Amino acid sequence: MIMIMSDDLIEKLTNLAIRERMLAADEMLFRREDRVRSLFLVCQGDVRLVRHLSDGAALTLQRAGPGDVLAEASLHAARYHCDAVAAAPSRLAVIPRNMLARKLAGDTAFAEAWARRLAREVQRTRTQIEIMTLKKVDQRLDAWLDLNGGALPAKGNWHVLASEIGVTPEALYRELAKRR
Repeated sequence: MIMIMSDDLIEKLTNLAIRERMLAADEMLFRREDRVRSLFLVCQGDVRLVRHLSDGAALTLQRAGPGDVLAEASLHAARYHCDAVAAAPSRLAVIPRNMLARKLAGDTAFAEAWARRLAREVQRTRTQIEIMTLKKVDQRLDAWLDLNGGALPAKGNWHVLASEIGVTPEALYRELAKRR
């Protein structure tokens, strides 16, 4: 589920950006425990926040597409809590953390728009958790498809979908094979 921010908030965030950053597919933007200096507005592409679990599995915490802010939870953190990796070639606006904090403190309308965006992100996260509580792979996949317009990602990105719904790629591939 992709939440698009209002054009006004995107414009204000873009105006705070000091530069753009281009990422190739599979390129890391930052790693867990890197020091937080910036937040990112995805202008083009697809970037994922990923946490690697002790069993070696990767869990997608956020899928950010055009108009989404990446790492907004890091505004008040010293270090990133996960990895960020481009799932596709991507262009990001780099917003210094301190500039965003000052804007939030000094512009009530901006702060309210930011709060609305965060509320939508909380709703999206709760929906993702709801999907993860479903017991069967087919149920998780059906719920994900319902929320994402019924279309699967390109075959080369099925492992990312598996990460989003909290199953192994092999379990997802078996379920998809059953549906053919």
